[in-house]
Amino acid sequence: MGAADVVPGVSGGTVAFITGIYEELIQSIKSIDLNAIKLLLRFQIAEFWKLINGNFLITLVGGIFVSLLSLSKLMIYLLKHHPISIWSFFFGLILISTPLILRDVKKWSAAPVLTFLVGAALAYWITIVSPAETPTNMFFIFLCGAIAICAMILPGISGAFILLLLGKYEFMITALTEFNIPVILVFITGCVLGLLGFSHFLNWILKNYRYATMTLLAGFMLGSLNKVWPWKQVMSYRLNSAGEQVAAFDKSIAPWDYLATTGQEPQVLKAILFAMLGIILVIGIEKTAAYLKTKS
Repeated sequence: MGAADVVPGVSGGTVAFITGIYEELIQSIKSIDLNAIKLLLRFQIAEFWKLINGNFLITLVGGIFVSLLSLSKLMIYLLKHHPISIWSFFFGLILISTPLILRDVKKWSAAPVLTFLVGAALAYWITIVSPAETPTNMFFIFLCGAIAICAMILPGISGAFILLLLGKYEFMITALTEFNIPVILVFITGCVLGLLGFSHFLNWILKNYRYATMTLLAGFMLGSLNKVWPWKQVMSYRLNSAGEQVAAFDKSIAPWDYLATTGQEPQVLKAILFAMLGIILVIGIEKTAAYLKTKS
C-alpha cells in the first residue's frame, strides 16, 4: 500500500482490496472511537489494543511508513527513466482488479449498475483535471492530509494524485525525503483525523449498501485506468522545487502515435509484458490470500 500511495494514479486502497484486507482495515480504523480513547485514558492498554485490532493496524501502518520512506526516491527514479514499464505494470494490476471486485456482487440491479457507471465517470473526470497552484501554509497542508487520506483508502482514487491536483504532491515527497518534521507532523495529523471520520462513513455504507458500494469502488478503479495509461503526451510543464521543468498536465494517446508525438519508442512489447506481470501478481496475491484464509 505504501508503494502504491507514492505513485500518482495508483491507490493504496486498491492494494488493500486485492489482498483481501480492505473491510478489516475499515473496521479497524472505525473502532478507534470514544470508547477506545476512554480505555486508553484508563490505561486499560490490553482492552484498547484488542478493540482497535492493534496488531493488524501497527503492522500495516509500519509497512506503509517504511515503504513510503524507502521507495519514494526509487519510484521517482523509475517513473522518470522507465515510465512505460511502470505505468504498464500498474495498468495491468488495476485492470484485473476490477472484475475481481465485481465478482463479489451476487445480486445485480439498477442501483449497482448506476453506481458502477458513476464511479467510472467520476474517477475518469478526476484523471483529466489539471493540477492547481495552492498555498504552502500549515493549515492547507493539514487539509491536504485529510482529503488525500480519504482517497488513499478508496480503491481507484489515488491519494497521491489528489495531492498532485492540490499542488502538493512534490512538496510532500520532498518533505518526506528531507525529513521536514513540522510539515510531516501537520500532514499526518490531517491524515489521522480525516481517516477516523471517513472510515465511519465507509463502514456504514458497506454494511447498508454493500453491492452498490462495491460496484462504485470497482467503477473508481476502471475510471482511474486513464491516469495509468502508459503512453502520454505532455500538454503543459511546470518548474519543480529544484527548478527543473517537469510535466504539469498530460493526456493519453495511442501507442502508434507515441513515436510521432514524443520522438520516443512506444516499447509496446515491454508494456504488454509488464502489464501481464501486474495481472499475474494480482492473481497470485488473491490465490495466496484465499489459501491462507482457508488454513486459518
